[in-house]
Amino acid sequence: MKIGLISDTHGLLRPEVFDHFQGVAQIVHAGDIGPYELLVELETIAPVVAVFGNTDGFDVRQRLPAMAQLEVDGRRLVITHGHELGSPTPARLVGAYPHADIIVYGHTHRALVEHVGRALVINPGGAGAPRFGLKPSVALLTLGAGIEDVELITL
Repeated sequence: MKIGLISDTHGLLRPEVFDHFQGVAQIVHAGDIGPYELLVELETIAPVVAVFGNTDGFDVRQRLPAMAQLEVDGRRLVITHGHELGSPTPARLVGAYPHADIIVYGHTHRALVEHVGRALVINPGGAGAPRFGLKPSVALLTLGAGIEDVELITL
């Protein structure tokens, strides 16, 4: 199963996201979405699971949770923006969500893939306007029997 990972769009859904996410079975948005309608646009590609981030307005916060969980191929995925930890790090996220096999987060805009113990921690980076001197990015997560692969994609 291939899952598109995106975060920190801040209202900007780049056209190339549609190309990179073509064929995914699921999309995960790790918060700081911007208008809720951005998720409706993503749903034209695949079903979306999303959480709100620290900059999301009331309309988004009343529709989405702060943390979501999925089970995919026997793995427990936790999706969070990460702002609840202040400055999230992979170790702090694993400490906060010890039951997770895979944690997807945003907030820092810094793309990252790191194993902490048995957990895989992924930040797809910020997909919206460039911030902090970082290039916009998304990620593709491929899961299957014995397969756990992450591809970071610069936009």
